[in-house]
Amino acid sequence: MARALAGGFVRAGLAAAADIVAYDPSSAAAEQFAAEVSGARCLPGNANVAEASDLMFLAVKPSHVGRVAADLGGRLNPERLLVSIAAGIGLARLTADFGTNRVIRVMPNTPCLIGQGAAGFSLGSGATDEDAQTVGRLLNAVGIAFQVDEALLDAVTGLSGSGPAFVYMVIEALADGGVRMGLPRAVAAALAAQTVRGAAGMVLASDEHPAVLRDRVASPGGTTIAGIQALEHHGLRAALMAAVEAAAKRSMELGAQ
Repeated sequence: MARALAGGFVRAGLAAAADIVAYDPSSAAAEQFAAEVSGARCLPGNANVAEASDLMFLAVKPSHVGRVAADLGGRLNPERLLVSIAAGIGLARLTADFGTNRVIRVMPNTPCLIGQGAAGFSLGSGATDEDAQTVGRLLNAVGIAFQVDEALLDAVTGLSGSGPAFVYMVIEALADGGVRMGLPRAVAAALAAQTVRGAAGMVLASDEHPAVLRDRVASPGGTTIAGIQALEHHGLRAALMAAVEAAAKRSMELGAQ
């Protein structure tokens, strides 16, 4: 995710690669970061990154947040903005661990790798309007982003944070259906992926509810309404809603640990 965000910022012209520094305890991961974000530098430790940065992204697993805070001596200079993408770790915990309330908590997703991310973010009590504008501009450079109350970030995690995995399963299932009906695997996979991309594009380009767009495809007595009946019979809608709910609840659990 750090590579995706940094690369997106550079491609959008919001940062020069030479101005980006990073640290990863894995030398292989650090080398990959430097290779993919050509011109960026990897420093020998978290404290070095904090010292060299005006804005620092905390792009680690939730279980590693405490370790990074310890590396910084439990305090980050308030002149530096901390942006965390650690799932489930709340603003109060970040403020306590890093000794600063100039914090913004973000939940991005992996499609930011191709500039098609979807993110939500919430402000700590010390984050300024200018900080919010800066982070919003950075996140919108790799997709779309919305400022939300922190209480809603678990829902963002369940929907757009985990959502790409759910959509990949939908694409896989559509392709399997095509193969079941005789299409070559490669053709079925390409048609399924493009169908999902095209349908999503229609939703984003239109002010109309997805149900309205759906009904335009489903002519009376036709093929689509027959397929919709099968989806309802097998519980697609309920399954996807339950998946978002389960992922959001797991995010809450991570934050409580």
